Amino acid sequence: MTIDYRWRGRLTDPELDALHAEGFGHPIEPGGWLARLERHSLGWVTARRAADGALVGFVNLAWDGGAHAFLLDTAVSPDVRRRGVATRLVAEAADGARAAGCAWLHVDFEPHLRPLYLDACGLRPTDAGLLAL
Repeated sequence: MTIDYRWRGRLTDPELDALHAEGFGHPIEPGGWLARLERHSLGWVTARRAADGALVGFVNLAWDGGAHAFLLDTAVSPDVRRRGVATRLVAEAADGARAAGCAWLHVDFEPHLRPLYLDACGLRPTDAGLLAL
């Protein structure tokens, strides 16, 4: 199966709503993605199945306008998981951050995603803090 990856690839709100719900296991909720991406993101990466153009992966790359970029909302359709899609999404996002002059790429993740981010993607663990608001 061929997957096409695109920096700032075309998207519609309904298809990203559906992928996000599928990827994170919640009901589809309209999220107003396109407006938020254009306003707050350095960029994003899409993964589409070449055969039918279906959106099968996405990662958002937020930033502080300077040296720091942040991976958010990495989502991969269950039918293409364990095929390197998430790893490639992160690599493409890292390339986009590097091209924009960022020096650091951050990500927060749940423990079960350690093998993806630390092993497959090469990020290293750091101390961090979190305040629930």
